[in-house]
Amino acid sequence: MPVVKSLEDLKRLREEALRKREAKATSARVQVTVLMGTCGIAAGARDTMKAILQVIESEGLQGILIKQAGCIGLCEQEPIVKVEIANEPQVRYGKVSAERATQIMKEHVMGGNVVTELEIPAEESG
Repeated sequence: MPVVKSLEDLKRLREEALRKREAKATSARVQVTVLMGTCGIAAGARDTMKAILQVIESEGLQGILIKQAGCIGLCEQEPIVKVEIANEPQVRYGKVSAERATQIMKEHVMGGNVVTELEIPAEESG
């Protein structure tokens, strides 16, 4: 960790960190968002997130940006996971347990096939 001796050093470090973060985000081909509002956490979103991260690590996946977001008002569907793959429509999955998260990562993110039985119907997703 670099030594920060002045406010200018701190600003420079912050700008560098922001550039790296932006570069990583723009190079990601896949974005996976786990909704981590209060209702999502209560429904098990932490375990869902851990399962997603475990698949990424165990499979050595690259180009995937993992994000957290708050509540979108579909509490009965929590935990919710959104998958966005470049040039494809976003897919929202509901009631995503750790096991289902692993299934989504392997079938949709790695295999390119939407897991339709876990998808939140468009009329419910607002």
